[in-house]
This record gives sequence, structure tokens and C-alpha cells, in this order.
Amino acid sequence: MIVFPQTQQGDNLMENLEKEVIQPSLGDKVGNFLGFVGIHVACIFAIWTGVTWRSLVIAFVLYWTRMFLITGGYHRYFAHRSYKTSRAFQFVLAFLGTTAMQKGTIWWSARHRIHHKHSDEPEDIHSPKVYGFWQAHIWWFLGNKHGSGITDLSRVKDLVKYPELRWLDKYHWVAPIMLTGLCYYLDGWTGLIVGLAWSTVIFWHCTFLVNSIAHIWGSRRYQTKDDSRNNWFIALLTMGEGWHNNHHHRQGYARQGVKWWEIDTTYYILRLLALFRLIRDLNPVSKNKLKSDPVEETAVELTAP
Repeated sequence: MIVFPQTQQGDNLMENLEKEVIQPSLGDKVGNFLGFVGIHVACIFAIWTGVTWRSLVIAFVLYWTRMFLITGGYHRYFAHRSYKTSRAFQFVLAFLGTTAMQKGTIWWSARHRIHHKHSDEPEDIHSPKVYGFWQAHIWWFLGNKHGSGITDLSRVKDLVKYPELRWLDKYHWVAPIMLTGLCYYLDGWTGLIVGLAWSTVIFWHCTFLVNSIAHIWGSRRYQTKDDSRNNWFIALLTMGEGWHNNHHHRQGYARQGVKWWEIDTTYYILRLLALFRLIRDLNPVSKNKLKSDPVEETAVELTAP
């Protein structure tokens, strides 16, 4: 059993942190922009490195593994607390999740909770309804025009009490560097360019589709206050996150595909983890509750401003 000590000094620090809003430094902003653009540019170098079967296998594994770490870890556990786990496995999810290169769990969860509280309102900085498609899909992540780099710790009081999560939020680049070394070890420069860079870029844009397309195109089962949509194609690409209208209707459910035919691979893996007692208390879908909820019967397509 791993024990993470909690000192009195740590308790006092937590009390102070909960009142703070962390502003990104200039180095954070520059590093974020250069890293994002750099990985996109690196994909072109496959012209010189070539493509190997090993590099494609690396890319395949990294895409789906990191997709689950974001959907099942960052999203459904850290942001929404739709199940419970041990502190040790919580750290495993957080540490491995940083390999997705979407910063740490504290920043990610704080930003996501703001998104749900103010969905498709001016406070929602990746709303296609308010700011347009490209801001929702990519620009919000690169700039700080609407405060994307700010971490509002008052939104994540349940997370800042863990010093190891605070450490990961500050040093979220450690695991990606380790992953970079592993990919080079496995297949040299081809492992880096095809295995890591290609999979990262594809993975990023597929997750970004949930912010952009899943608020523009798809069907609406429930009458939510926002423009969230259910999109089966995005659900396939993101292991179930495309059932976005379902999710916005009942945010705390561990399962987002509420119908048997709505494939939700993330939930299936969570059920498997629960079987092995790595997680527990999965928040299930209440069929009786869903039956009583207001429903929109028709699919509607919106156009991004």
C-alpha cells in the first residue's frame, strides 16, 4: 500500500490554494504554443524517417491508451467524480494521463467544470455558439485571450488537497518526456515521429471535436440549456464521449451511452476495472430517472457562427 503523507503545512497550503487563481507564466504560454505547433510540424518529418509497422503499432496503442486516460481518468473521474478509487490508483491515472499532453488534472478539471457550469455562455471559452468553431476547436487552448491558461482552484477543492496532484499539475511535462524516450527506444526517430507525434496530433483533434462539433452537429435527446449534441461518429473516435447531450444532461453518470446501441468503450473498460477492484462505486444510469426527463425527439443541425 502506498501512503502519501499529509502534513500540517500541507493542510495550510491547501487552504491557501483553494482561494487562489493561478495565472500562467510567460514561459508556460510560450512553451504551450511552441509545443503544440512543434508536434504538428514534426509529423511532416515522416517523409524522411519513413513509416514502419512497429511505429504504426506504437501510434495505435498510444492513441487508444491515452484516449481512455482522458475520457475515463481526467474526464469521468477527476472532473466529474463518477466513480471512486484508491489514492494510489488515482495517482496512476493522473500521472499516466499527463502523457496525453493536456496539462495536469487540476487545470483540466477546473476548466471542464467551468465549461459545464456556463456551457455555451461567454464564460465557456470553447463554445462554438459564442466564439465560433475554430476558437472552440483549437484557439482556446493556444492563447490566453479568454483566460484558458488560468486555473481556478476554487473549482477543484476536492483535488488540490492532494500534494501529488498539485505536483503533477506543475510538472505535467515529466511523463511526456519519459514517453518520448520510450518511443525513441522502441523504434528510433520513426517511433518518435510516427508513433508519438502522429498519434498525439490525431488524438488531440479527436478530443477537440467534443468541444466543437459535438456542440454543432448531431441529435438532441434531452432538453439541456446548451447546444450539446449526440454524435455517433465522435463517440466511436473518443470511446463514448460523443454522446455529449446525454452527458450534459446527467454529468455525474459514469456511462454516457445510455441506450444499449450507444457504444461507450470507456464505460466498458471502467466496468472491467471495477471487476478487478481497481475502482468502485460506478455511478450508474438511472433508467427510471431518464424516463421522466424531458426529451427532444428530433435531431437538429446547427451552424457555427
